[in-house]
Amino acid sequence: MAATNHDIPRTRITDAIGRLMDNLVNIKDETGEFLLHLEDGRIIDTKGWAGWEWTHGVGLFGMWRYYEQTGDKAALQIIKQWFEDRFAEGTPTKNINTMAPFITLAYLYEHEPDPRYIPYLDTWAEWLMAPDGLPKTEEGGFQHIVYNDVNPGEMWDDTLMMSVLPLAKIGLLLNRPHYIEEAKRQFLVHIKYLFDKKTGLWFHGWDFNGRHNFAEALWARGNCWVTIAIPEIIEILDLPPGDAFRTFLIDTLAAQVKTLAETQDESGLWHTLIVDPSSYLEASATAGFAYGILKSVRKGYLDRRYEAVGLKAVEGVLANISEDGELQQVSFGTAMGDTQQFYKDIKLTSMPYGQSLAVLALAEFLRTYI
Repeated sequence: MAATNHDIPRTRITDAIGRLMDNLVNIKDETGEFLLHLEDGRIIDTKGWAGWEWTHGVGLFGMWRYYEQTGDKAALQIIKQWFEDRFAEGTPTKNINTMAPFITLAYLYEHEPDPRYIPYLDTWAEWLMAPDGLPKTEEGGFQHIVYNDVNPGEMWDDTLMMSVLPLAKIGLLLNRPHYIEEAKRQFLVHIKYLFDKKTGLWFHGWDFNGRHNFAEALWARGNCWVTIAIPEIIEILDLPPGDAFRTFLIDTLAAQVKTLAETQDESGLWHTLIVDPSSYLEASATAGFAYGILKSVRKGYLDRRYEAVGLKAVEGVLANISEDGELQQVSFGTAMGDTQQFYKDIKLTSMPYGQSLAVLALAEFLRTYI
């Protein structure tokens, strides 16, 4: 798509990305309102840049994709410094979400091989795979263990982005085909229990104990992880046209995006409960949808008619970036809800994944100028 086909100057995009990255690494929880207090006395900072959570993992991935495309040295330096600082402090408790930074570390190793990285990639991926490592649900699903809850028997849609994509990438890097096969299986078992056949959207979670989808919430940010993860796994594994797994994933993605196209607000954003217009509009999920849709159209996974949906989403994201680089209308980290109202009550606040998902979306949008 040529630059003449839209009216947004390229400089507006690059300027916005610069402000988003600056804001990302300078976010602070000034009041302590969003700190995670664990029973053992530990305090987890999910908001500030100096922590180690899925929020930071997504932040790193967004900047990596931007660096990959533009060679922006500032983005690369932020990524490298984050790993240097965190490794110096010591790695945290292993869980589904703390695995998220390792997809970026695997890409970084490919780019600049550093032997120090391999033990981390090896140890954490082996934890996912080992019988005495990450607990598994029925049918071998990755149990969604997080800092403050082991969530026995539960699978969440977040897991594909946070742990399964890193596993696949590390499997390629370390030449361990069984990692790749396990990543494929995780996509299939998550689709089996989280995919809503009526809408093509995804439920936030599934509980094997009660055999239910909790509040049956078609939650926007959870869905956006899927819109990102499907084109990513196809690209990471370089699945060829005609491959059955690739075809199944694309059909799953197309069903989701069909409903996304039908439920997009005039602002370009989506509601935090996608099919419930009484829930607030949410920008981080919108950025994720923009990235996944535009990338999937570019790669030929989705019909080109959906490009307009992605472009409209980008406009909605841009409209919600403040002068100091904060993506506004971002909901705080969201645990599993037992009611639909639970999702409507989640507070809005600046978060690293909001900044990063916006960087992802805008970096993909930059390709429309090429």
